[in-house]
Amino acid sequence: MRAAAGAAEAVPKTTTNPFADVQPEVLRNAAEGVWRAFHNSFADATNREEALVVLREVVLRTSAELHREPLESPDPRARSALGRYLLDRVSDAVFNHVARSTGAPSALDWSLAFGAVRRQLEPDWAEYFGARLSGPGCHELVVEVAHDLRSPLTSVLFLAETLLREHSGPVTEIQKRQLGLIYAAALGLSAVTSDVIELARGGDRLVESERSPFSIAELFESVRDIVEPIAEEKQLEIRLGRPDSDQRVGHPLALSRVLLNLTTNALKFTDQGLVEISAQPGPLNTVEFAVRDTGHGISDQALETLYQPFRRVASRKGGYCFSGTGLGLVICRRLVEAMGGKLEVESGADWGTRFHFRLDLPPASAL
Repeated sequence: MRAAAGAAEAVPKTTTNPFADVQPEVLRNAAEGVWRAFHNSFADATNREEALVVLREVVLRTSAELHREPLESPDPRARSALGRYLLDRVSDAVFNHVARSTGAPSALDWSLAFGAVRRQLEPDWAEYFGARLSGPGCHELVVEVAHDLRSPLTSVLFLAETLLREHSGPVTEIQKRQLGLIYAAALGLSAVTSDVIELARGGDRLVESERSPFSIAELFESVRDIVEPIAEEKQLEIRLGRPDSDQRVGHPLALSRVLLNLTTNALKFTDQGLVEISAQPGPLNTVEFAVRDTGHGISDQALETLYQPFRRVASRKGGYCFSGTGLGLVICRRLVEAMGGKLEVESGADWGTRFHFRLDLPPASAL
């Protein structure tokens, strides 16, 4: 194609008609009419010269599409609201003419040409999102997206659990298994969105500003109730090891979040046997919490990147892959540290994996 089909060609200086070189004639007439209308409507606009360059870019690219001529990337100025506005005006003018004639190009040819140019003038969304995610306020943007995902996932969890418990009527064994899979998938996605929100906000914020009394047994049972559909679907036992001294003072919401995340991970990587949630009293007022599974264990290589949400993968273009498990463990470790403990892990190939941490939780009677 002519050089004008690349980045926007400078407006010809040898003629008073900036579209004299545009073919076919109907496209040239449309461009002239659109420019007159724009000139009359925006006579005092400071971007008139830019608008003329953009309009030429639009019509020359349309001409190139009609003649099947190769194109370079469009002028960045045309990939804008102005470029799409002018393209629509030219398209309207051309189709008004085509509707009254039977000549070539046909209406289909024009439609395909304008459609191709319209796609070329779309913003570079990858670049746009990249700029948004690396610019000011990027954390809040991530939080908003995660919130929008978490709300419908919560509804899916509620509906799946209601059907599993046969509150709406009996279900077959096959349906129970299918609902269990739906529940497990929704719970996993919901956990990832919650972890993204937490990490975007630092990952170590305790919801409760002050310690409060709570029951360890009740907290364990609430965690078990949430993950039980997953355990039933995989035919795994959930075992609870409650301490003798049950009533303690601490941060039950953060503690529940950590145990739920660890238990969900344990169920994900265990194919047979059990997952145990336990609490054992330690020196003074401490309590050691642990989540142990009978899964395959964690390799030494995987342990090195266990707490990394983005892990390097040599076989993947870009070098990194996202790990929801790593993201969840980052949040768990930060919350445990915010409560004054340290998250540790033991793992063996023939034994499974055990995450554990110790917290200072005075008995509730101490209040």
